[in-house]
Amino acid sequence: MKSSKPTSLKDIAEILGVSIPTVSRALKNSPEISLELCAKTQKLAKEMNYRPNPFALSLRKNAPRTIGVIVPDIVTHFFASILNGIENTAIANGYFIIITTSHESYEYEKRNIQNLVNMRVEGIIASLSQETTDYSHLSALKDINMPLLLFDRVCLTEQFSSVVADGAYSAQTATQHLLDNGSRRVAFIGGANHLDIVKKRKHGYLEALRNNRIPIEKELVICRKLDFEEGKIATETLLALPNPPDAILAMNDTLAFAAMEVIKSHGLRIPEDIAIIGYTDEQHANYVEPKLSAISHQTYKMGESACQLLIEQIKGEKTVKQVVVPTHLQIRESSIKTTYSSKRPSL
Repeated sequence: MKSSKPTSLKDIAEILGVSIPTVSRALKNSPEISLELCAKTQKLAKEMNYRPNPFALSLRKNAPRTIGVIVPDIVTHFFASILNGIENTAIANGYFIIITTSHESYEYEKRNIQNLVNMRVEGIIASLSQETTDYSHLSALKDINMPLLLFDRVCLTEQFSSVVADGAYSAQTATQHLLDNGSRRVAFIGGANHLDIVKKRKHGYLEALRNNRIPIEKELVICRKLDFEEGKIATETLLALPNPPDAILAMNDTLAFAAMEVIKSHGLRIPEDIAIIGYTDEQHANYVEPKLSAISHQTYKMGESACQLLIEQIKGEKTVKQVVVPTHLQIRESSIKTTYSSKRPSL
């Protein structure tokens, strides 16, 4: 029974009783090797169905160099657009990328890191999964001098460079917009509290309430998972309160769409009864009814910046850098209470 394991230079060398470099040179008809041994080696290689390892070849030749990328979810427009920026920048600099996805799983993320290291990529660009709270698999990359750049969901910022959006400022701006347009009980729906992006956006939301001297009510803050069904559960919880919110800031558009579905199912109007703002500004924000106000990210620029920083590290840059890419609030129909007077009441 034949082995399914690919034939290696070592296998051929052992049969012929010569060294691996000798086999390599014989397969290339090197003048250093006798014609007889070249012919014998090539004949055996054909019989054993030997195929060169493309990754090994790429290390020896001036072939495009590889960068590994790990994203939590490859389906969303947010990550797809960032990947587009990464890939175009990589190609322009003579690299190609290998894309992997963690499917929001810590174990998948660890496996992807190991696989990319084994494939001898020159650096890794990654965004953390929702499950990731142990960063030892990332810290270990320092020990093998593997450059790592984190984006959007980041950690260990004193060790690794990162590219993020202006989370705290954007959330504060969005919350202030809701308050300026008549809302007074603004709720926040977010993901798991250990995620850096959740912490920053929640901080911005709370700062806006403090600046407007609005009491902070813990029951109006629900942080679970960045998931449609979890968004529906969070919204149902908010609407069941004795004094439900009159506005919601959702941490991403998936949660915002979930909130909109639940609000409508209760016979409530958006924005008259409950105003809403989402995050990342997916294309669907223009297609829902009413059109969704959202914090819009410069996703392509995030991808460009991430790849450029990693390439600088591959070339020897040692400085840890934190790049913050500005966002802007895209105001549509879902956040403006049209019956509200433009003159705000005193607080």
